[in-house]
Amino acid sequence: MSGVWIFKNGVIRLVENPGTEPLDGSRQGSSSSTRRKVLVYVPTNEVITSYEDLELKLLSLGWERYYNDPDLFQFHKRSTIHLISLPKDFNRFKSIHMYDIVVKNRNMFEVRDM
Repeated sequence: MSGVWIFKNGVIRLVENPGTEPLDGSRQGSSSSTRRKVLVYVPTNEVITSYEDLELKLLSLGWERYYNDPDLFQFHKRSTIHLISLPKDFNRFKSIHMYDIVVKNRNMFEVRDM
């Protein structure tokens, strides 16, 4: 992850695309200049558009579905301590979740601007 850390009013946050947002943290309502992030499965260059697609890819990489929390969509890899926890609703699947998948599956997934 790259970007600029902004500290304002006692709150620190990461601005991923500092060119699209003023450094003072104010928002100008320019949502059209903000790019949407997508998760891409590198071997096939396929954009992940649903949890069903993601589950198929993760299962093929040795991940197992974990059913302990009904509010989360989770995967565990038996040979590691890694756990991928995602919101149940795919519409709430954000770049932070995508980067978690990328870090735990090096060279298999990428996050790209759409």
